[in-house]
Amino acid sequence: MTDQADFDLEVINHDLGHDAEGLVRWALSLDKKAICTTNFRPFEAVILHMVTRVQPDIPIVWMDNGYNTEATYRFVEEIRRRLDLNLITYLPRRSRAHREAIDGPVPGLDDPRHEAFTEEVKLEPFTRALRETAPEVWFTALRASDTAVRAQMQPVSRNPDGLIKVAPLLHWTPKELYQYLSAHDLPNEFDYIDPTKGEANRECGLHLQH
Repeated sequence: MTDQADFDLEVINHDLGHDAEGLVRWALSLDKKAICTTNFRPFEAVILHMVTRVQPDIPIVWMDNGYNTEATYRFVEEIRRRLDLNLITYLPRRSRAHREAIDGPVPGLDDPRHEAFTEEVKLEPFTRALRETAPEVWFTALRASDTAVRAQMQPVSRNPDGLIKVAPLLHWTPKELYQYLSAHDLPNEFDYIDPTKGEANRECGLHLQH
């Protein structure tokens, strides 16, 4: 991993924190192994287009929890073909059918089993993805408007293990996202659910751990 002396986080966030495309170019110019994660939620085409314009073969890592809508799965295939994504899909150790046959449907947020459910379908696959892809730079489409936790984040941060986390769209508004999609004739999809969150402004734990 790179060391702290390679660049100044405060300077980078000040200079490029509101320049998404400039931030992508800077991060990829570090010449370090990079990945971009996605859940194919609304507006994900923005970051996927932005990073692949600079590095077309960048690994796009998707944790498919098995509970996506039909519309989301169709969107995945459409954007994969449109952008020729180097898509790497990570699945839970058990299929949805297997899990539900043994443990039943998705537990509610107030169910003590919900934490184990989130670990199984999202957190474990993501930890496995990081271990197997071993990135030094991680692009994510986090936005400050998503949750109170994300509102406190910076566009570029460094995890305790040295992983450089880059959120180019952190400060973007829905209007800016719409404008980017329109300018580049990119598709969008709103029929999306995340069973580990249950509520739009709730953290699932992934970005608290990483």
